[in-house]
Amino acid sequence: MRTAAFFGCVLLADFLAVVFQGRFAPLPTLFGATVLVFPVILAYGALALPFAGTLALAFFNGLLWDALTVQFLKPAEEFSLDTPAVPEFAMGWSILLFGVLAVVVHGLRPLFLKGRWELHCISSGFCASAILLAEYLMITFKPHGLIFPRELWGRILVPGFFAMLLAVPVYWLFRGLATALGYTVRVYPTKARL
Repeated sequence: MRTAAFFGCVLLADFLAVVFQGRFAPLPTLFGATVLVFPVILAYGALALPFAGTLALAFFNGLLWDALTVQFLKPAEEFSLDTPAVPEFAMGWSILLFGVLAVVVHGLRPLFLKGRWELHCISSGFCASAILLAEYLMITFKPHGLIFPRELWGRILVPGFFAMLLAVPVYWLFRGLATALGYTVRVYPTKARL
């Protein structure tokens, strides 16, 4: 029951983060980068939840992200009302990407349970930058080939840095929530028997 309540809170926070992600304006002084909140919650869920909860969170996050960010394209030479638009990406690619990232981060869970809170910061930055890099590679690989302008690295690495900074208050918020719900996020080491 405690696990389900905590999972529900993480899922609700993730839902709100993904839905309101579009409200954050790009930062013009920092290469037009955007602050990403949902990778911070995904990384925390991957570290704090059991494996089944991690996969469920990644599936939910990816499905919601695809549903909110899908773009339909029509070729310019065939633009008419009779020509159906095709999605730029197939629905479900984010589920796969977020699932892989969540499983990789979940591998650090034993260290996280021993009190290594900094793993949440590092994995949040890694997830945010990896998501943006994967999106960019999928956009440019099909029509244009791989092009890496200098501004691109700012748009990928700056959100990772901000995700690392944002991970600290998110960690403490969820730690307090876990304590209030009675969910154990930290396993204290037992004394070795002589």
